[in-house]
Amino acid sequence: MPNIDTLIHADWIIPVDSQNSTLRNHALAVSDGRILEILPSDAASKKYSADDIHRLMNHVLIPGLINVHTHAAMSLFRGLADDLPLMSWLQDHIWPAEGRWVDSEFIQDGTLLAVAEMLQSGTTCFNDMYFYPDVTARIADTVGIRASVGLIVLDFPTVWANDANEYIHKGIEVHDHYRNNSLISTAFAPHAPYTVSDAPLARVVTLAEELDIPIHMHVHETDFEIQESIKQHHKRPLQRLKELGITSPRLIAVHMTQVNNDDLQILTESGCSIAHCPESNLKLASGFCPVNQLIEAGINVALGTDGAASNNDLDMIGEIQTAALLAKSVANDASALPAHQALRMATINAATALGLDKIIGSLESGKSADIVALDMHHLATQPLYHPISQLVYAANRHQVSDVWVAGKHLLHKHELMTIEQEDIISRAKNWSARIKKSDENNQVTD
Repeated sequence: MPNIDTLIHADWIIPVDSQNSTLRNHALAVSDGRILEILPSDAASKKYSADDIHRLMNHVLIPGLINVHTHAAMSLFRGLADDLPLMSWLQDHIWPAEGRWVDSEFIQDGTLLAVAEMLQSGTTCFNDMYFYPDVTARIADTVGIRASVGLIVLDFPTVWANDANEYIHKGIEVHDHYRNNSLISTAFAPHAPYTVSDAPLARVVTLAEELDIPIHMHVHETDFEIQESIKQHHKRPLQRLKELGITSPRLIAVHMTQVNNDDLQILTESGCSIAHCPESNLKLASGFCPVNQLIEAGINVALGTDGAASNNDLDMIGEIQTAALLAKSVANDASALPAHQALRMATINAATALGLDKIIGSLESGKSADIVALDMHHLATQPLYHPISQLVYAANRHQVSDVWVAGKHLLHKHELMTIEQEDIISRAKNWSARIKKSDENNQVTD
């Protein structure tokens, strides 16, 4: 009988395969950070001995959730400026706060706070876009969570770089430092069409091809963005990106709340992915991404939370439910975005968008053991007729009991194993006191 690292038995396993299977009374065999096989529990007990054996009765196992768009460190701005329109929220509160407070310590503490929240809600991989990507990568690697770190590009100076050339240079340094790290990948992250000019965008296209990494960018987030582009460039942003060569399978277009027939044709022909952020879009009244229409056109749609400053959480289970319900309303069709499809948006679709679908996104032999266990023995998830539907429409993040990334147990019976929770809360409270006072003073000055 071969001895392996870990054997996880569960009442249900949802591998997120092409058949939308739900496996009853099965086990996951894990060794060297990878899934060896999924087999019936009785057979697993006879075939393997293991250093760690988990019998998670009343639990469902799913692939680790993938947050395909967020700004992790902005967790320290959570609740700073709620119930405001997008531009007022940005110009009067968020941008002044960033200018005053963002430095490497802010990124460290904010990313730790975000990572802890994400692990507790079943996220095992996040795709980030923010300043100091080197610090974000270091924190993710230290904690043991998987991360795609955005190599941000802007035209204007910030605390991270002075101009587009410096952003790109520093980004390549981060990429080179982590290129052999099994947990950390990178993506170019030009902020948006209205903050990056043509020359840097053209250079990003060339470098992304050379480095073989994605391009992660806010696109068509609001109608205001569209109108400003038409005034300045005499074309919609997506058309401009197409002419620059950015619309390709490498592109993760974030938000896409404004889609006309011409946009749909570009998206369909280019093979790019969409990062849908329903709760942030709802809160900022940015518009509605036509998810069902995009999926019917064969476009890969993944799911993200955006940052906690505009959501206000990083809860992917809640995001899955919101996405499923909103899609039905927008399409005026109760059959739009069924539960299994909504779950795919947060798993294999997101992995595909990041170019990581050979490694993560589903529970399959040979893939990384990025696994989430949810306890379904709760009043809110009883009775249980269909586990996938119950997971999407009734479960919540507090039912996440255990999380593994690359076979490492990062959340055990609701307890974080590589993060000191009380220390993070203390740091967050300290930041809160300082930032709140600064924001109030800024409003008085204005």
